[in-house]
Amino acid sequence: MTDLILGVSAFYHDSAAALVADGVPVAAAQEERFSRRRHDPSFPAQAIRYCLGEAGAGLGDISTVAYYEDPVRKFRRVMATFMSTAPRGYQVFRDRLPEWSTWRLRAADTVREQLERIGPGPVPEVECQEHHESHAASAFLPGPYESAAVLSVDGVGDWATTTIWHGRGTTLSKRAEIRFPHSLGLLYSAFTYFCGFKVDSGEYKLMGLAPYGTPRWADLIRRELIDIKPDGSFRLNLRHFAYLRGRTMTGPGFEKLFDGARRLPEQPLTQREFDLAASVQEVVEEVLLLLAGTARDLTGERNLCLAGGVALNCVSNGRISRAGIFDSLWVQPAAGDAGGALGAALSAAARRGAERSHLAGGGDAMSGALLGPGFDDDEIGAYLDGQAIPHSRPGRDGLVEEVAAALAEGKVVGWFQGRMEFGPRALGSRSILGDPRDPRMRSTMNLKIKFRESFRPFAPAVLAQDAGDYFDLRQDSPYMLMVAEIADGQRVPDPGTTGLKGLDLLKVPRSTVPAVTHVDSSARVQTVHAHSHPLFHDLLTAFRRRTGCPVLVNTSFNVRGEPIVRTPREAYACFMRTDIDVLALGGHLLSKEQQPEWREAADWREGIPLD
Repeated sequence: MTDLILGVSAFYHDSAAALVADGVPVAAAQEERFSRRRHDPSFPAQAIRYCLGEAGAGLGDISTVAYYEDPVRKFRRVMATFMSTAPRGYQVFRDRLPEWSTWRLRAADTVREQLERIGPGPVPEVECQEHHESHAASAFLPGPYESAAVLSVDGVGDWATTTIWHGRGTTLSKRAEIRFPHSLGLLYSAFTYFCGFKVDSGEYKLMGLAPYGTPRWADLIRRELIDIKPDGSFRLNLRHFAYLRGRTMTGPGFEKLFDGARRLPEQPLTQREFDLAASVQEVVEEVLLLLAGTARDLTGERNLCLAGGVALNCVSNGRISRAGIFDSLWVQPAAGDAGGALGAALSAAARRGAERSHLAGGGDAMSGALLGPGFDDDEIGAYLDGQAIPHSRPGRDGLVEEVAAALAEGKVVGWFQGRMEFGPRALGSRSILGDPRDPRMRSTMNLKIKFRESFRPFAPAVLAQDAGDYFDLRQDSPYMLMVAEIADGQRVPDPGTTGLKGLDLLKVPRSTVPAVTHVDSSARVQTVHAHSHPLFHDLLTAFRRRTGCPVLVNTSFNVRGEPIVRTPREAYACFMRTDIDVLALGGHLLSKEQQPEWREAADWREGIPLD
């Protein structure tokens, strides 16, 4: 009989559900994809219904529900923080105590009560486990190594902010820990906030901003904000931070150190923000390299697994890979709190005797991270026909060739295929694609399609067998979580950047694939394999056959401020609301010029084309 375990993360940000069968992930999704509320923290009822439906199961078929953190440990940390900052944090304490004295403290009961509303069937036991254990399990148990060092780094969970583990077989042993309030993730979030971006969602923007600046503040950060030890352990100078006693990350201390008040959202970016981003990125990379070295020393392992929100800093991941501290690196594609749902379920499965059967095949257990909902061609066709939406159905080979031709002509393509990705990256199932050779493609996608800041880079998807010709990668990067430099053979010898600063650096092509080359000649690479992404691999192959280039621009199928699309209806709406030229919706092909006028409804999800 199959042992089904449901994992749940909720009530902070990026709520998610995951279902594991005999230790193998079979379904996982973030609640935001269903609610259309970005980083939705609410109970993931819709994601749970999806996971159960994907397995054809009910709650009565579930052996255990695994919750991703320990609410009692977290409550103790919250209370200790309030006590240590009294009376300065009284206002926050007064506002938060009611929820902590009721449903947050008894999160396991809250989860059970919410599950009873979902039904049918009896609700199984709800188990809680340490936050960082969930992260560590999400990195090691589905990973490709029989044994490995595991590094988990985030803002804060229960008490820990940084942990080192030793994974062997199906067990994880904690070897080192750094506790709140000292947090590398919160240090990075403080600079995210100070530079005018949203905490817990804007950190990737800060990472993308860093190459425009110089790290002129790095020594000041080391001297005034963080005391770094040779083993990577650290302590923050808390008098410069505000997160212990208020609702903001920074206060007057930051303003004195860094030449004035924080940038407000939507204010113009200045050289100060570029340099601040470069500075904190340099310091974070330094700490992570030292921690990686300590993880190697404590475990004796030659492979490293990473999770926690900081593991989404793919620039740092690339630094660790290039440093040669480990032979190989594997990062959980849903490294943040959403992945905690999967880690909790996998950890519970391991305690119940589940084996890591995927190791026999030599790969990971993530199925290319394609664990979300999918729609077959009949379902998509019924939607299109029901709305009288013009489309063609050219067959698999015809679809690939027509899309490759459109891309080679400079058109932008919405690519909606198969099961949705689990985690923040689009990996060729819910993607917007473009020609990386076109130097105008970056601005076209940013301003006319994604409606986002012009400074943000785009990522390349490349045929795995050709990756070394374009990027200086030390290893495979199937989940777009590794930054590498552009290969020498693809670089422009003299790009002419002398004297340029800030956003002016965008104007200069640096390689044969300028649309995916950042201003420091780097790229966040996704390597694509035929065995895990056969249709996407075929498309890249067809594009290479036409152009000689095995690379495509690959960005998530959404616009700024909205989650990645989940359904054909959402994909069509995004297609019609933007300057995407072509939509490949499963086996169906749509051209923008053939579409009827789009009517924007009060809720755009209800928008329908006019007759």
